[in-house]
Amino acid sequence: MRRGWTTGACATAATTAAYTALLSGTFPDPVTVRLPNGLTPAFVLAREELGDGVARAAVVKDAGDDPDVTHGALVVATVRKGATGSGVTFKAGDGVGTVTLPGLPLAVGEPAINPVPREMMRRAVGDVAAGLGDAGDVEIEISIPGGAALAAKTWNPRLGIVGGLSILGTTGVVIPFSCSAWIHSIHRGIDVARANGLVHVAACTGSTSERVVQALYGLPDIAMLDMGDFAGGLLKYLRRHPLPRLTIGGGFGKLCKLGAGHLDLHSGRSQVDLDWLADTATACGAGDSMVAAVRATHSAGHALALARDAGVPLADAVAARARQTAVSLLGGGTAVEVIVIDRQGGIVGRADG
Repeated sequence: MRRGWTTGACATAATTAAYTALLSGTFPDPVTVRLPNGLTPAFVLAREELGDGVARAAVVKDAGDDPDVTHGALVVATVRKGATGSGVTFKAGDGVGTVTLPGLPLAVGEPAINPVPREMMRRAVGDVAAGLGDAGDVEIEISIPGGAALAAKTWNPRLGIVGGLSILGTTGVVIPFSCSAWIHSIHRGIDVARANGLVHVAACTGSTSERVVQALYGLPDIAMLDMGDFAGGLLKYLRRHPLPRLTIGGGFGKLCKLGAGHLDLHSGRSQVDLDWLADTATACGAGDSMVAAVRATHSAGHALALARDAGVPLADAVAARARQTAVSLLGGGTAVEVIVIDRQGGIVGRADG
């Protein structure tokens, strides 16, 4: 599948073009940038504006075949001369967020332009300054028109980034359908929860379970970790950066997988083991006929329905085994509770040790 470019790479390209035009009067188009991994892609400019003491260039983000919320967004860099000795400073323009909570790799009040994109832009400014005989004292304002609306579809509001999107990227390259961005967002959520002194967080597999768990405990948004299918990414990071209490909420099928020891709960990477589920039914008192029906069923949901009709606490047993998986991976530093939630938002199973 076709790879794309991060917002950080696009911002670097736009910055390079704008700064070059500010010094020379001419925009390089296409503009070539050097990425941390050594690649040197060229970007076609979508906008060029040169005024008195200011230059502006823009690049349309191409995320390749990745379903990136910022695919097709316009990434704009406005470059102005800075005070002598000021170096490179950054400003959040329209559609780029500002950090309001501790725990991120940026200080509160800073534009949400991550450290690696900042370094990419500093290096680009240094290269242009060296080639055109300038000191390299500039202010870079990055904006993404419409970014505030796009940010509502990301983790930014929960991470305390207000007003827009983050400028992200560690290599400059977007790998299609990469899981790394989601897992990194989980990690940042844990960092923010810790930095703000939270003692109880919740990690859920989907929106229904998240809504139920948040309402059950009255948790703030920053306590809600959008785990999705990435139980391993959550638990491994939480083991190294513990919090006192964790509630895991999810559907029966997803938590069957966790109970069986799977840490990636995506349907393409793990399946519900019906033999395991039948053995679990046996352990919680199911009769032979029900166990046979569970083993032969077509889905975890049907197995749950059979158990509920028979009065067998299968969901509680699955919750207990999912909790065992989590506790064994966390190593005891965090108190763990697991809640099984059905499609209608009802709590059907629970284990808190």
